[in-house]
Amino acid sequence: MTQMEDRWLSVYEIGKYLGVSSDTVYRWIDKHTMPAHRMGRLWKFKKDEVDEWVKAGGAADKRRQDHAE
Repeated sequence: MTQMEDRWLSVYEIGKYLGVSSDTVYRWIDKHTMPAHRMGRLWKFKKDEVDEWVKAGGAADKRRQDHAE
């Protein structure tokens, strides 16, 4: 893996990668324990950690699942 592929991603970049807005990323950090690392004022992400979180169902809206049952 090259250094550029393993770099820390910003909120904008991880949102673009996942196809969601920056507001959604901040909401996931707050409500869904999205794997994020605070660096000063900024949130940074490792793509492989976020991929695992998504695969494990971390981005699923629990309220919608509860209402669907």
